[in-house]
Amino acid sequence: MKTSIRFFEDTAVRAVWDEESSKWWFCAADIAEALTKSRNPRVYWATVKRRNPQLIAICKQLKLRASDGKKYLTDVVDESGLNTVIALIPSKKSEVFSKWMKNLETSLDEKSRLKAYELFDSGFIDYIEVGTVKGLQQIHAYIFGGLYDFAGQIRKLNIAKGGFAFAPAMYLAENLKTIERMPGNTFEEIVAKYVEMNVAHPFMEGNGRSTRIWLDLILKKNLNLCVDWSKVNKKDYLAAMQRSVVNTDAITDLFRNALTGDIDNREIIMKGIDYSYYYEAEE
Repeated sequence: MKTSIRFFEDTAVRAVWDEESSKWWFCAADIAEALTKSRNPRVYWATVKRRNPQLIAICKQLKLRASDGKKYLTDVVDESGLNTVIALIPSKKSEVFSKWMKNLETSLDEKSRLKAYELFDSGFIDYIEVGTVKGLQQIHAYIFGGLYDFAGQIRKLNIAKGGFAFAPAMYLAENLKTIERMPGNTFEEIVAKYVEMNVAHPFMEGNGRSTRIWLDLILKKNLNLCVDWSKVNKKDYLAAMQRSVVNTDAITDLFRNALTGDIDNREIIMKGIDYSYYYEAEE
C-alpha cells in the first residue's frame, strides 16, 4: 500500500493511497494535530468526531503505521472531506493549512517528490550508476527533469547557502573526479564520500534530495544497508551536516543509528523521500 508523509510546520500529516477509490486519504488525527498542536490528537479527533456525527459519512478507515512501528486502522478523509474537517476544528491556522493542502500537488517541490517516487516505482533506479558523478547526474535529471532547465547538469556558477560557499565552479570538475575516486568499502568511507559530495554541491538546486538517494544506493550495493531517514531528526541532521565540513563524527553517528537492512521495503524507501524533502523545507 502506498503511503506518504507531508509536514505542516513540523507536524507530520500521513496519507495513504486507496486502490479501490484511486485517491489519497489523509489521517484525520494528524490534521487535528496540525491545526491545534494538541498533545493528544487521537483523543482530540475522537471528541470532534463524537460531537459531529456528519463526519462518520465522510471518513473511512485504512491502515497506517504508527510511531510504535505497527499498522492500525485509522480514520482518514479524502481531499473533498478536508474542508469539512477543517471547518469543524477551531484554529487560527485553518486558512493557512487549507492553502497548504491545496498547493501540494501543484508546487515544484511536490512535483519533484512525485518524480522521486516514480524513480523507484518505475524500476529506473536499478539502472543508475552507483557511486559515480554520472549516477548522481542521472538521479538529479530524473527527479528534476522538466522542472529545472539545468536538471542533471553540473553547475558553472558559484553558489553559497547560509554564509557557506560550496566548491568554486572553476575547480568543480576536478573536485568531482577526486570524490568519485574516494573508496566506499566501509560505512565510514561511504559517509566521508557523501560529505565531500555535499561540500561540492554540483547542481544549482536540488543537491540534498539527489545526494541522499545517491548515498543510499552506495550503502545498498556495498553493505546491503540503507538509512531509515524517518529515524534521522531534521535539526540533528542539519546541525551534523554543518559540522561535517570539519568533523564527520556527528553525521556518521547519526546515520549509524538509523541504518537498516530492510533495503527493499517500499515503505521505508518512500518515507525516506518524504523526510528528505522535509529537510529542505523552510522553517
